[in-house]
Amino acid sequence: METRRLGKYLTLKEFCTCTQTYSRYADQIDPFPKNLGETLPALKALCQHIIDPVIDEFGRDSPTERLRQRFLLTYGFCSVDLKRWLAKKDPLTGKKHGIATPSLDQHMAHEKNRNGRYYCDRLGAACDFRILDLPSDTLVDWIVAQGLPFDSLYFYGSDRPIHISYGPQHKRDIWAFTDRGTPARYRPDWS
Repeated sequence: METRRLGKYLTLKEFCTCTQTYSRYADQIDPFPKNLGETLPALKALCQHIIDPVIDEFGRDSPTERLRQRFLLTYGFCSVDLKRWLAKKDPLTGKKHGIATPSLDQHMAHEKNRNGRYYCDRLGAACDFRILDLPSDTLVDWIVAQGLPFDSLYFYGSDRPIHISYGPQHKRDIWAFTDRGTPARYRPDWS
């Protein structure tokens, strides 16, 4: 299952094990989906409609450094185990390992809780990534100009990864965040 391709480039394992929290606690986290019948098609659709076109355009590997990836996936699928770890506090710093808002962000795709309800009613799937050596605002401009069918896109700054989701709503909402993390709807005239 781990080597299953989600699109032309990414495997399920890459998509489920890319976070820093997983890297630190890999022996304690099952990173894979449980609701395979619904979650896998959602992850494949995200790759087919968003990730594959981005990598086709900008490349996966750095053209100047042989062993360095240009496409950097920083947050893909969030399993129930990973969600629990993201909510825990680091014993040394007292800070949470990460931010998880499963009811909104679509990182849990079509996973269900123990009551049989989806963690995120919006369905679809999401990931965070950046293209190294390319400002993220340039990446956002390209995604919008290409008409890629995203649901939500979060822009955190030109030197940070973007968050993008693909789901049935195809809202094409773009949110920008201030330095303090305050969201603001971002709808420039792209025509």
